[in-house]
Amino acid sequence: MTSPASERSPSEDPNPPPGTSSSVPRRPIYQTETTGNYWTDVREAFQRLSPFDDLRRIDEIPCARNSLLSGIASGVGVGFIRGLSVRPFAACNWAVGTFMLVSLGTWYDDMPTNILEERRRVQTVVEQLPKRMLAKPKDSETPS
Repeated sequence: MTSPASERSPSEDPNPPPGTSSSVPRRPIYQTETTGNYWTDVREAFQRLSPFDDLRRIDEIPCARNSLLSGIASGVGVGFIRGLSVRPFAACNWAVGTFMLVSLGTWYDDMPTNILEERRRVQTVVEQLPKRMLAKPKDSETPS
């Protein structure tokens, strides 16, 4: 008897965005049923982790660009300033720590703001859509 976890397989995105090949899925979609066994589910979750795919798709992660640039800039600045007064190894530790702290902090700080802005934009578009459909000019129709 096979477990439902062994029958799971990634499927392709049914509606790929324009400009992308439909033969290559953007992100695998997995079924979310559990097997009932905690350790089997944990093993399945770790098998699905793919850091290399995540790094290849870093541009699709919301707010990643701004938070990484902020973290890099502040890490370099703090590392350079600390490097003037302590050994290089200690300065590198400060630089990496600052990079991680600032990157995660700006990511955590910017995400709720960006989500609210996106919701407002979507709500505005949804509210204006019926008005646009009613105000559509009749001149654009072509005789058949």
